[in-house]
Amino acid sequence: MERQDDELIHFEAQGAAPLPPASVEGHVGRAGARIWYASYGTGGPAVILLHGGLGHSGNWGYQVPALLGRGRRVVLIDSRGHGRSTRDDRPYTYELMAADVLAVMDELRLETAAFVGWSDGACIALILAMTAPSRVEGVFFFACNMDPSGTLEFVPTPIIDRCFARHAKDYAALSTTPDDFNSFVEAVGLMMRTEPNYGAEDLGRIGVPVAIVLGQHDEFIKAEHAEYLAGSIPDAQMIYLPGVGHFAPLQRPAQFNAAILSFLEGIR
Repeated sequence: MERQDDELIHFEAQGAAPLPPASVEGHVGRAGARIWYASYGTGGPAVILLHGGLGHSGNWGYQVPALLGRGRRVVLIDSRGHGRSTRDDRPYTYELMAADVLAVMDELRLETAAFVGWSDGACIALILAMTAPSRVEGVFFFACNMDPSGTLEFVPTPIIDRCFARHAKDYAALSTTPDDFNSFVEAVGLMMRTEPNYGAEDLGRIGVPVAIVLGQHDEFIKAEHAEYLAGSIPDAQMIYLPGVGHFAPLQRPAQFNAAILSFLEGIR
């Protein structure tokens, strides 16, 4: 039976599964920040996992082994200001973080990669699909919006509170500015409330394979917005994950991993 953590009780207490030892790990300096990355596995087609806002790459602990087991090279990146990556005082933007990803790809000499993006990470991945399509083999776009109207009114829940508590603990443990969590949340929150701002015309120019993926009980994203995205991006798939919400990679990893692997096999 699949391990489940639907209420994120385990995640709050212990986090996701530990990451395996990295083949390569380091930082890239770009635009006032030092961006942390790690690469796992030496051969096979690359897939880059981009975490959600306020989180870090360790949140992918259940996904990395599944991808390595299918012969993939896996690259993790902590978005600027998140996890082990630093930032300066410039405002967060998704475009700025997309450029950070390209800098890591250049450092690792990765010409192309498939992307799995979760929430803010999905925004970054889809921006790369629009602005640097030659570097993107496809995007698994989970639980995200392309304009502020796509989000639901925020309603606190015990699940969200547990996730936030874990993020706070991890920030204190990993960040070079461990006491700045509140200002970090404020800065990321400003970006989330005002960005991204892409319309159907922008999305219609995307020419790489895309899956728009949403949990049945997502706490942040409107289902009709996901459908709008799937309808605006040429040949995009629409995938619903039953029984889970915004935190599906943690709640039911086997289900989430099966969806990723199916998508990646389809774009080879």
